[in-house]
Amino acid sequence: ISNSAFSGCSSINSITIPTSVTTIGEYAFKNCSSLIAIKIPAEVKIINYQTFYNCTSLSSIAFHDSIKSVDNTAFSGCSSLKSVIWNAKHCADFTSAPFSQLVVITFGDSVEHIPAYLCYDMKKLSEITIPNSVTEIGQYAFYNCYSHRKIHHHHLLKELRLLFLLPI
Repeated sequence: ISNSAFSGCSSINSITIPTSVTTIGEYAFKNCSSLIAIKIPAEVKIINYQTFYNCTSLSSIAFHDSIKSVDNTAFSGCSSLKSVIWNAKHCADFTSAPFSQLVVITFGDSVEHIPAYLCYDMKKLSEITIPNSVTEIGQYAFYNCYSHRKIHHHHLLKELRLLFLLPI
């Protein structure tokens, strides 16, 4: 999908991206304020700069295991985005937080690497599910996440408590 393809189309409320798409361009859905749902196929590998910037009605999104790169700013201004299902097996690290208002993040069973800064400074994040497949957690992945109440993970529980500075 080319840069700015649907930018400013405020009447779009749902999008199903065709399987022929491998990259979503910069600003492709910027300011699509009515966008509630988006279905991203497994063929999409790259989500670029401010792709969904200011999509203020978008409340949840699921990433397939084939995602390789998501720009830090792809979801900036998505103030209603509260839930993410992260299935990316090994996505490139972030250099700053890609999401700001998440309450729940669930990692899929094939995830091996949790990117750096993925949940950085998410003070409202209350539930995290990490599968046994995770072997690496990137730097500052959960830094400054104060309100997490539920951490679902078994074999790294002691390490996760130290990571989150929870009592052992």
